[in-house]
Amino acid sequence: MKLELPEHKKRVFSMTIPIRWGDMDGMNHVNNTIYFRYLEIIRIEWMRSIGCPPDPDGEGPVIVNAFCNFYKQLEYPGDVIATMYVSDVGRSSFESWCTLMRSDDPGTVYAAGGATTVWVNFPQQKSAPLPDRVRAHLA
Repeated sequence: MKLELPEHKKRVFSMTIPIRWGDMDGMNHVNNTIYFRYLEIIRIEWMRSIGCPPDPDGEGPVIVNAFCNFYKQLEYPGDVIATMYVSDVGRSSFESWCTLMRSDDPGTVYAAGGATTVWVNFPQQKSAPLPDRVRAHLA
């Protein structure tokens, strides 16, 4: 499947994630819960790459809503090419989107998902304005 992303989404990061033997379930395909792990991995690696890893004693991202649409089964062995996009930047939140493709089947989207991310002050347990250093990568 070829996924058409609306123009307002900005591509911000891409990475390769190996499919591990243990990612498969009894049906010999990647378990549906692992797709959410792949989405988490790319979000955290992107945050780390821009110098904004979560800080449990300070501030960081919290996922308040997540989804994944499954189009084609991923199977071991192989590598997943995960590509992340962002959109709808607000005072303290933004939307993230991700496509998952196999490196040996470029152009075919196996799954696509996303999340609503809210920037949070962890000690206060409430939303906080997105820091300028994060906002610079979202604009």
